Amino acid sequence: MILIPMFDIIIILISGGDTDMLDNTFSTSDTSENKNQLYDEDKQKLMLYNKKITCPVCSTVFNARAIKKSSYRILKKDSDFFIRYSIINPYFYDVWVCNRCGYASIKNDFERLSDFDANIIRIEISPKWHSKNYPEVYNLNLAIQRYKLSLLNYDIIKARSSKKANNLIKLAWMFRLKEDKKSELEYLNYALENFKNAYYNENFPISGMDIFTTMYLIGELCRRTGKEEESLIWFGQVITAPTAPQKIKNMARDQKDLIKLNIKDTKSQDNLGDDLKDNKKQSIFSKFHK
Repeated sequence: MILIPMFDIIIILISGGDTDMLDNTFSTSDTSENKNQLYDEDKQKLMLYNKKITCPVCSTVFNARAIKKSSYRILKKDSDFFIRYSIINPYFYDVWVCNRCGYASIKNDFERLSDFDANIIRIEISPKWHSKNYPEVYNLNLAIQRYKLSLLNYDIIKARSSKKANNLIKLAWMFRLKEDKKSELEYLNYALENFKNAYYNENFPISGMDIFTTMYLIGELCRRTGKEEESLIWFGQVITAPTAPQKIKNMARDQKDLIKLNIKDTKSQDNLGDDLKDNKKQSIFSKFHK
């Protein structure tokens, strides 16, 4: 099942990922980044270097942009494991793309490609691919396009659900940075579906997570996508698991309390609304009794 709208898939392939299609070069300007003033392009250039990679599909040797160790700084961590950075964002460089054949994946998976899957990419991706002139420094919009291209590759080779889930949640996080709540929610739902498939059908660890961390994340994705009752079940299973680490139990307990508080507030608002309606009815009919 293709997880990207068909229009986006066509654009990704024929333009190399540039949805504007105005030229063959990506702009490094980004409104949301400039607004927060977290990313300085000149500083970022000093934190980056080229890493030579051999493409397992077409054998092309290309330079992948990589971040020097200890260059990035963590600002905060969200409850679904999204990490917010200052100065430079490692998520922007997490997808490697062969600009010759169009093969792309999360960098940890890039060289772990079977001959069978490589042949599928040669047939399904490469003939439609148009190369791009990528800039030295990547921005949020470019990162989103690269994650979409990676997701398309995973989908075409029918990669495991855990690999798709890892790509999908990172794509959702990019939309969170972009403050595009609709797209974030859409991809969080896709990520949830694939993490659940991986939980039931794959061996652990999944995306570097043990079973209890995965259960917590599924619960948190349920919470973020409005499935509060299901979320409470997943969190409850983590909290009551005898062998679950205390840290992940505490995280599950915090989120469970957050849901209960939200449910309580919602009920209070509903009751307040009912009271207001009753008062309004009384005021309307009271004049007939004067």
